[in-house]
Amino acid sequence: MNLSQLDRLSVLACITGLAMVVVFFAVIGVGAPSPEWLPMAIASIAGFELFMVVDAIRKRKRGGA
Repeated sequence: MNLSQLDRLSVLACITGLAMVVVFFAVIGVGAPSPEWLPMAIASIAGFELFMVVDAIRKRKRGGA
């Protein structure tokens, strides 16, 4: 599989976001207070991934790569 640099960045962001979600729920499960920045970081990564998915769908409909 030959991924472009942008695709590799998207995969890295996805893995990082999923890891942060696991940490968030682990912190909640333990009962410890979650850092204020964690939900914002998760939301920003999710926003990036949402943009990448919409961009990929648009390119496919347009007949691009």
